[in-house]
Amino acid sequence: MTRIDRTPNRPTGRRRPEPAAPARGAASGRPGRPQPEPPAEKRTPVALVAVQTLFRAETREYFFLLGTTVFLLVFGLVMVLSSSAIESRLGSGDFFARAARQGLYAAIGLPLMLIAARAPVAFWKRWAGVALLIGVALQLLVFTNLGTETGGNRSWLEVGGVSMQPAELIKLGLVLWLPWILIKRSVDFDDWRRVLVPAGPVVAVAVGLVLAGKDLGSASIIIIAVLGVAFFAGVRLRHLALVVAVLAVGVAFASTLTLSRRNRIDAWLSGCTDPALLGNECWQTVHGWEALAHGGLTGVGLGNSAGKWSWIPAADNDFIFAIIGEELGLLGCLLVLALFVMLAYCFVRIVKLVRDPYAKVVTSGVMVWIIGQALVNIAVVLGVLPVLGVPLPLVSSGGSALLTTMTAIGVVLSFARKRPHSLADDVPVARVPRTPRTTR
Repeated sequence: MTRIDRTPNRPTGRRRPEPAAPARGAASGRPGRPQPEPPAEKRTPVALVAVQTLFRAETREYFFLLGTTVFLLVFGLVMVLSSSAIESRLGSGDFFARAARQGLYAAIGLPLMLIAARAPVAFWKRWAGVALLIGVALQLLVFTNLGTETGGNRSWLEVGGVSMQPAELIKLGLVLWLPWILIKRSVDFDDWRRVLVPAGPVVAVAVGLVLAGKDLGSASIIIIAVLGVAFFAGVRLRHLALVVAVLAVGVAFASTLTLSRRNRIDAWLSGCTDPALLGNECWQTVHGWEALAHGGLTGVGLGNSAGKWSWIPAADNDFIFAIIGEELGLLGCLLVLALFVMLAYCFVRIVKLVRDPYAKVVTSGVMVWIIGQALVNIAVVLGVLPVLGVPLPLVSSGGSALLTTMTAIGVVLSFARKRPHSLADDVPVARVPRTPRTTR
C-alpha cells in the first residue's frame, strides 16, 4: 500500500514560471477580437516646421515688435485700398491696381523680414558695407537713362516696368554700416578728425547724391538717421552740434536750388494764407487740412473720403494721414500715433535687452529713422513743415520704402530673437553633496 505524504510543500525561494496565457481565440477555441495595430508615428509637415522655425523666438520683445509691425502693415494696406481706388480707376481702369501692387510688396516684405530676423549679428557686420555700396551704385544709375523724374525729383530707377528708389537702400546701408565704424572708433571720440575721416566722406557722398537728384525729403531722413546713430554711438555733443550747424546751412542752400522748392518753402512760411498760392503750392496742404476738418472726431466712414476724389495729390502716399483723419476721424489719427509710440517702445525695450554695442546702436538708428520719418510725414500734413515728399512708414504706398523698412525691422528682430544669458549663467554652479537623512 502506497503511503501518501500529506506534509505541505515548503517554499524553495524560487517562483514557478507561470504558464503563458493563450492567445484569445486560439487556445480557448473561441473567436477573439482583432487586436488594434500600434499607432504609426506622426510626422510634422515640412512646411509647418519651416513656419515654426521662422517664428521661433525666446523674448517677448520679439513678438511685441512683430505684432505691432504686422498690425501697422495690415492697417496700411486697408488705407491704401481706400485712398487709391479712385486715382487707380482713372489711371489704369482698375480700382484695385495700386492696392494689389502694395499687397504684393507686403507679401514679399513679410517673409523677407522674417528671414532677416534669423540672421546673426555677425552677418550684418559683414554685409553692411556691401548694402551701402549697392545703394550708392544704384543712386548713380538714377542719373542715366534708367532714371525717371517724378514731381521735380530725379530719384527713381525703372527697369522692366518695375520702379525703385535707391535712397531707401542708402538709409538701410548707412544704419547698418555707420554703427560698426563708430564703435570701432569709440576710443577716439575725443579727436573729431579720427571720427570724421572714415564716416564723414561716405555720409557726404551718400547725402550729396540724393540731393543731386533733388530729393530733399529722403536726404532729410538720412541726415536724421545719421545724427541719431552718432548720438547713440557716443559721439560728443559738441561735435554733433558742429555737424548739425554745417548740415543746416547745406540743407538751406540745397532747398533754394530749384524754383518749385523755393515756392513750397515760401508758401509754408506764409501759412498758405495768400489766395494766389491756393491753386499751386498750397493746394495739397489746404485740401489736407479740409480733409482733417471734415473727419471730425469719428470720421465719415471707411471709404467715404471726399479728398481722395482727385482733390489731394498723392492721397495714398505722402498725404495718406489726411485720408485717415477724414475717414476715421481724430480717433483714427490717435490710433496711428499710438501705434508708432508702441513701435518706439518696442525699440527701447530691445535696446535695453541686447548687450552687443553694435546691436544697440543699430536698433537706435532704426528707431530714429522710422519714428522720425513718421513724425516728419505727419508734420507735413499738419502744415508744421513744408511739403517734402516723405511717406508714412508701413502705411503709405510705395514698394521700395516698404521693403527696406521691413528689412530694417527684421534686423532689429534678429537682435531680439534670443534672450542674452546672464553673467551668472557663465559661472558653473558647484554641486553640494547631500547628506543622507537619518531616521529617528
